[in-house]
Amino acid sequence: MKRVVFNLKGGVGKTSITCNLAAVSAKEKLKTLVVDLDPQGNSSHYLLGKPASEYQANLAGFFEQVLSFSVFSRKPEDFIHPTPFECLDVMPSSPELNYLEHKLVAKHKIYKLKSTLSRLANQYDRIYIDTAPALNFYTHSALIAANRCLVPFDCDDFSRQALYTVLGEIQEIQEDHNRDLRVEGIIVNQFDARAKLPTELVNTLIEEGLPVVSTHLSSSVIMRESHQLRTPLVDFAPKHALTIKFRQLHRSLDKEEALT
Repeated sequence: MKRVVFNLKGGVGKTSITCNLAAVSAKEKLKTLVVDLDPQGNSSHYLLGKPASEYQANLAGFFEQVLSFSVFSRKPEDFIHPTPFECLDVMPSSPELNYLEHKLVAKHKIYKLKSTLSRLANQYDRIYIDTAPALNFYTHSALIAANRCLVPFDCDDFSRQALYTVLGEIQEIQEDHNRDLRVEGIIVNQFDARAKLPTELVNTLIEEGLPVVSTHLSSSVIMRESHQLRTPLVDFAPKHALTIKFRQLHRSLDKEEALT
């Protein structure tokens, strides 16, 4: 299973959701890979404990190799690093991705990530792809490579308007490049059940027939503490209410996958 977490709006929790769902997968003894396509490298730093720029074997190196293929090219596995957490690996990002993008577009390498992850799927039970809040070569590559898409939604009207744009972009990718891609769910993040507006917004999305996941994630200082200590919630605070929500979310996604 290859899941991409995607939204054009920043600050909706893509990295937190990607890393913590991946960590739950790993805790369930599923061999899990996180592919960090955001040049900021937050997922890499969160899970590896060091900035992505400190890793010479990273996604920039992988894409540089794509541009200058030779018989001595390294295998995709050479760009993967183990985390301190059992069953959890990362293909780290790099700021250099920004400078490589126009070359990759010019060389029409949009399907290279798909073929690479299809190969790695033989070694991993779950692959999670984190993306930048932009519609660029890397997010297009991720949507083409994945078969499931999770869309974070953070309960304000700006996020709602961005959501419709995101769903339209996904539909275009489905029609033109990847008919296997499916919007697995809209994940409501930073949800406050006591506030009127978030509840109204979520109910509106449900009434519109959008695939809103029933497990909503609340805002909590424990997430910021988890980021600071570079330790996912399932390892940092296994009994915390937000950790339990992530476990429930993971279980519901796996259950839905089994039914499809």
